[in-house]
Amino acid sequence: MYSAVTIGLQNPKTATNVASILRAAGCFGVSSVFYTGQRFRHAKEFHADTKSFHRTIPTVGVDDLSAAIPKGATIVGVELVEGATPLPVFEHPHNAYYMFGPEDGSLDAALVDLCDHVVYIPTANSLNLAATVNVLLYDRMAKRDYDDSVELIRQSRDTNNRLTLR
Repeated sequence: MYSAVTIGLQNPKTATNVASILRAAGCFGVSSVFYTGQRFRHAKEFHADTKSFHRTIPTVGVDDLSAAIPKGATIVGVELVEGATPLPVFEHPHNAYYMFGPEDGSLDAALVDLCDHVVYIPTANSLNLAATVNVLLYDRMAKRDYDDSVELIRQSRDTNNRLTLR
């Protein structure tokens, strides 16, 4: 959909969240997903990945997210941290590596130090990991030229959805 978009997940807690992230990755044109930690590896069930994007989007376990930084990518940390840029005013880079911390913690300070930008989603409370990834990827798409054709609607909707506006 756009140039290279890669996601890095630091020690994601649940397979359900990662499966939801994979669905978002497939919908918004992410090229690959890297993750660290053992929690997801031990619970690697894709029961929420109903479109089976885990079969087409490389989902790679690594020891350190910094080892997976794509060449030429701008590194963007996504974290509720003082001094971060609110997502609504952030301009997404063309080639981005978005790093997310775990649901029950924060992105490691060493990873934050590597970031070219750190953004946060201004909400009244924290979102879960999958919701955060979905909002960020939607924001990226909404701020760019995107396909608004009837063909895209027909291609994207589920088999049982044939609703039309009168």
